[in-house]
Amino acid sequence: MNADESWMRRAIELAHRCPRSDTAYAVGAVIVSEGGDVLAEGFSRESDEHVHAEEAALSKLGADDSRLRTATLYSTLEPCSERKSRPRPCARLILAAGIPRVVIAWREPSHFVADCVGVEMLEDAGVTVTELPELADAARAPNRHLTEPVEQDPASRRRQG
Repeated sequence: MNADESWMRRAIELAHRCPRSDTAYAVGAVIVSEGGDVLAEGFSRESDEHVHAEEAALSKLGADDSRLRTATLYSTLEPCSERKSRPRPCARLILAAGIPRVVIAWREPSHFVADCVGVEMLEDAGVTVTELPELADAARAPNRHLTEPVEQDPASRRRQG
């Protein structure tokens, strides 16, 4: 297993710690220094019901932390490009922090936001974005209640028909 896969698996573990929500994804994030040390970790709804994983991790570091300029941020889901609960989406927070590399496991589906363009925002600003599709299923796992149709109980179908 390479370093990217190892760090993403840690982010996936964090995503499983998220309080369940029917209105937001469970996401984990890890910020790793150039030397391979964890600078910060976070997960969705870690400190309040509106906090996103990347936001939670970034809040644990000072905005002027020079290590961010050479760090990699691992997020189980594409950083958001649009937000209803906060003034700045996670893609903008990452850009403001100066993080040059982001690794994700899956792109945000259009369940809550019609067209997330977090990857495009980051790449347009010069950030290197790497996607690990081989870990997408594991990253989606804590979100199955949002991403897969709920099978209706056969008995209730008979009552309706």
